[in-house]
Amino acid sequence: MASRLPSLAISVFAFAMASGAAAAEISAARESELKTLLLHDCGACHGMTLRGGLGPPLEPARIAWQSEEVLAAVILDGVPGTPMPPWRFEIAPEEAVWLARLLKQGLPDES
Repeated sequence: MASRLPSLAISVFAFAMASGAAAAEISAARESELKTLLLHDCGACHGMTLRGGLGPPLEPARIAWQSEEVLAAVILDGVPGTPMPPWRFEIAPEEAVWLARLLKQGLPDES
């Protein structure tokens, strides 16, 4: 893990520089697509309720110590040497920040 920290730090710095304040607006339709992606694609590894599975839990209390920028960098670039893939091909930087913020706040109960 320690050998991956420098590359993660570089990714976070580059992400922060590239995304600025990540203030781009995301349409309601795209937000819906991102929630579906989160629940289905991310849920395939992190559990359908995001409480853990192959990947770790993504509940607010479990990720509270991580910044939105770090979480967004993990979403975009994955974690080398683990099953966590990069999603940069599918998700824009501002969308990754939006997802990170959503995860930190917790998903609303949609039942």
